[in-house]
Amino acid sequence: MADHFDEKSGVVPSKTPWGNWAQTIDEVFIEVNVPKGTKGREITCVIKPKSIKFTLRGQELFQGDLFGTVLADESTWVLEDNELVRIILVKSGRDAANCWHSLLSNQYSADPWIFNEMEKKLTLERFQKENPGFDFSKAEISGNYSGGGPKLPS
Repeated sequence: MADHFDEKSGVVPSKTPWGNWAQTIDEVFIEVNVPKGTKGREITCVIKPKSIKFTLRGQELFQGDLFGTVLADESTWVLEDNELVRIILVKSGRDAANCWHSLLSNQYSADPWIFNEMEKKLTLERFQKENPGFDFSKAEISGNYSGGGPKLPS
């Protein structure tokens, strides 16, 4: 089985019936488990600024309005090892306050604990971008993350 993105990047995945999804400040990552031996031509993935549709061998796995808006021309998908599809959606709003609660507007919500962990990761990512050279890898974040998270003490 291929290494999944959460093992490498530390992003927090939200499980779905067909795989999982996760996010950073800039991107949403979707992993779709497909039967071993799947060919790229058997997959249809249509990414639009406000919606996505994914079919495998003519069967729809998921489809609907995205929670947020993406840059469709910069988003992409790839089939790895003929058993895992990775989809990268580039968010149009790129800040820690733009933490998606769910993949689609009405489906695949992150449970409250997972969403809290996602917000923590995005807040740490924002701190890292705002303070290059500082190591936030062992930082403990607590408090309210809405609106981009707490301020660092001066």
